[in-house]
Amino acid sequence: MRTAQIPTRGSEAEQYTGRGTGRRTDVIVLAIVNRVPAVAVGYPWSVGSYADAMTTPTISLADRAPRGTLTKGVLTPERHVPASIARPEYMFHDGPERVTASDVKDAETVERIRAAGRIAARAMAEAAKAIAPGVTTDELDRIAHEYMCDHHAYPSCLGYMGFPKSICTSINEVICHGIPDSTVLKEGDLINLDVTAYFEGVHGDTNATYPVGEVDEETALLIERTRIAMERGIKTVKPGREVNVIGRVIEKYATRFNYGVVRDYTGHGVGEAFHSGLIIPHYDSTPRFDDVMEVGMVFTIEPMLTLGTEDWEQWDDGWTVVTKDRSRTAQFEHTLVVTEDGADILTLP
Repeated sequence: MRTAQIPTRGSEAEQYTGRGTGRRTDVIVLAIVNRVPAVAVGYPWSVGSYADAMTTPTISLADRAPRGTLTKGVLTPERHVPASIARPEYMFHDGPERVTASDVKDAETVERIRAAGRIAARAMAEAAKAIAPGVTTDELDRIAHEYMCDHHAYPSCLGYMGFPKSICTSINEVICHGIPDSTVLKEGDLINLDVTAYFEGVHGDTNATYPVGEVDEETALLIERTRIAMERGIKTVKPGREVNVIGRVIEKYATRFNYGVVRDYTGHGVGEAFHSGLIIPHYDSTPRFDDVMEVGMVFTIEPMLTLGTEDWEQWDDGWTVVTKDRSRTAQFEHTLVVTEDGADILTLP
C-alpha cells in the first residue's frame, strides 16, 4: 500500500490571488474586488473584503462532493453459465492465469479481441440503461451476465481468482473491483461498470463511470475529466514510444484539477490472458515501465482519478478497493491495439 500523498491545493493566499492551482480562482478574485457574495459564483460563503477572504477557510476539493459511506451488501448465489460456452483456462485450476502469449498479436487475434470487446461494450451499455436510484448493483450484474451469455461469451470476471460475480460495480469511493450485491443506488451516486467478455479464446476489457440521477458539479466534472484523461492517453499511443508516455500525459492533465492519480492499479496487456505481464501506468513512471510500443501490441488504458488522495484501502472481501480518505473516484477503460499511426480501440459497441 502506498503512503505518499498527492500534493495538496495551494495556500489560501495563493488561491485568492490567483497564483495557486485551485479551480475558479479567477471568479473568487473577481468576487473580492467587486465585493459581491461568493455564493453568486458558486461558492457557499460570502466575501466582504480581502481580509475576510484571507481568514475564511477554503473547502477542499474532496469535500465538494459527498464523502463515501459505503458498506457491504448481501451477495446472491453465483450465476449460471451454459455449459456450451467456452471457459478461460483459469477456471480449471487454482491460482493465477498460466497463459504466456505475446502482447503483440497477429491480425486474426486482434479481430477476435475486437469481437470480444464489442460484446463487453454492448453488455456494459445494456446494464447502464438500468442505472437509476433504487436499482441494486446485483441487478446490473444480472443484465450484463445475461447479455454476455446470450452472445456466447463467458463473463471473464466470474471465478477469476475467486471473484464471485460477472462484472465489477464500483460506487462513489470505490476505486475498482467492487462486488455486485444488494446495495441500492441512490440519487447523486456515481458508479463504474467494469465488464470483460471471453469469446473465441480471448478477452475484451472495458469500463465506464456513470452518474446516478442528478449529481453535484464536482462529481460530474470528475466523470467527464476522467474520460478525457483516458482519451488523451490513447492519443499518445504510437509505435516506438515507451508506454510510460501514456501515464505522463494522463497525470499532467489530471493534476491541472488537483485530482489524485491512482498508481497501484494500472492498465495491462490483454488477449489470450485476462491480464498479461505488460503494465501500463497512468502516472509519469519514467524511467520505469519503459516497454516500447509495437504495431500489434494490445493493452488497456484505464485511469482512476480521485477528488482526494491516491492512497487506498482494501475491504476484507479481498477485492473492493476504496480511497483512504473516502473521496469520490472515477475510471474509464478501453482495450486497444497499436497501429502504424496510433491506436485502434477494440472495445467499441
